[in-house]
Amino acid sequence: MSAEQSVNDTIFATLLNLPGIIIVQVDIDEQENCLVKAESTKEGTPCRLCGRTIHTPYGHGRALKIRHLSIFGRKTYIVICPPRYQCLDCEGKPTTTQQFSWHEPRSSHTKAYDESLLLLLVNSTVEDVSIKEDVGYESIMGIIDRYISTEVNWESIRRLDVIGIDEIALKKEHKDFVTIVTMRVGNTTRILAVLKDWKKETVKTFFSRIPTRVRKTVRVVCSDMYDGFINAAKEVFGDKVKIIIDRFHVAKLYRKGVDTLRKAEMKRLKNTLVKEEYAKLKNVMWILRKDTKNLLDEELDVLQLLFMHSPLLETSYKLSKELTYIFNEDRQRSRAKRKIHAWINRVKQSGLGCFNTFLSTLEERMEEILNYFIHRQTSGFVEGLNNKIKVIKRRCYGILNPDHLFQRILLDLSGYSLFS
Repeated sequence: MSAEQSVNDTIFATLLNLPGIIIVQVDIDEQENCLVKAESTKEGTPCRLCGRTIHTPYGHGRALKIRHLSIFGRKTYIVICPPRYQCLDCEGKPTTTQQFSWHEPRSSHTKAYDESLLLLLVNSTVEDVSIKEDVGYESIMGIIDRYISTEVNWESIRRLDVIGIDEIALKKEHKDFVTIVTMRVGNTTRILAVLKDWKKETVKTFFSRIPTRVRKTVRVVCSDMYDGFINAAKEVFGDKVKIIIDRFHVAKLYRKGVDTLRKAEMKRLKNTLVKEEYAKLKNVMWILRKDTKNLLDEELDVLQLLFMHSPLLETSYKLSKELTYIFNEDRQRSRAKRKIHAWINRVKQSGLGCFNTFLSTLEERMEEILNYFIHRQTSGFVEGLNNKIKVIKRRCYGILNPDHLFQRILLDLSGYSLFS
């Protein structure tokens, strides 16, 4: 071999980044694929039975054709016959085929190529990557199962701080719900679990299995108003952890009361107003939902006309805005508590019935709702992740297996940091 050829092979081997082999030959096959024929430079291998390093040669194993990272746009394969060694100490003198650090036994890819496929899967689909890389669908699913666990690795988590919990439907317009458990430390959101259902016992079992070391670091649990989530958290974490009902779900409930009244009033006005007058009340649903400060002049005119015809709707609208202002502005729990109780009295004096459901919930869950005002902690990160999960489900045309959903969420959230 010439000195120039030796240098070229060394450079090529460096680019491949596969330790323990030397390049013997590089060919281009009929399909324009790059075939890198290599030989092992390692001496010996651990015996598969006793584990001792053995050095007695016993020929070579079958030739392996292992796909590696593409070179200059060509599919690249490492072709190698790994040496075999015989153990003279074990009964029957068994033989063992040498393994390489860059290759998983029985895999048709190098580890580097597997990780490149996982990177391609971030914000993509198995089908799409399968087509682009000309790799079988089941083969990619196998890579996901080998590299990505279906459960959180607690050893990698030092603290939890804030836990968020919410449910999401696996199927659109079905009651096939799973529970999404996430954590928030600083600006980092991480998936902790996708539980098979949203029963209290299922959630409680998961919380109970959190290692004591990590469980002690939980400060806050953010939830919606579902009793199962709240009671499971209380029973496991006790009084030292604050349970917060997210203000998003609180607002959703009292605004629903206003919307219910709007529907009834608009139905009444449609039957009592002349057609031309009723037509002036277009888009009132969206106008009522917008922040008053963001309304255009023509929208304010519509709102004024609506309230002229429906004083009840005006009262409910103003009460709703008052409660929103309390959540937006107050920084002290005790002060917010006084203001909310005063708001409840104004609702009762108004005679409105549209807030009855909300008032019952407020009375039952006042403490958890007021806990928001301690650190103004919300589960906005949970809602943000839920939107991402919906995108994942649409992209993948539905994921009905909770384990697979956990893997895909973990890959989208952490894939770049894990495999780049």
